Amino acid sequence: MDGAALYQENCASCHGAELQGQPDWHSPGPDGRLPAPPHDATGHTWHHGDEILFRITRDGTAAVVGGGYASDMPGFGDALTDAEIRAILDYIKSTWPERERAYQRERTQQE
Repeated sequence: MDGAALYQENCASCHGAELQGQPDWHSPGPDGRLPAPPHDATGHTWHHGDEILFRITRDGTAAVVGGGYASDMPGFGDALTDAEIRAILDYIKSTWPERERAYQRERTQQE
């Protein structure tokens, strides 16, 4: 399963072809929602363990965060299989420097 191709097909339109995210991703837009963050080492994806990343991708950010949180990140559980989601996450993780990968592995073990 080609995680890079699946990422380009399903994620790149918001998170960028180079995983760079949308401009000003730290600042809410006029609608109060945060732009799509980068998935490269400059973002915060690597701060989260595998299970939370999987759930956000499958169910959407608002469903995972709860409390009325609004997000443009939909859940992809109806469009992608669990294996496809994991392949995308594996691809994203493969692009990080070792320091970020090591930190993320530790977070995953703590889940």
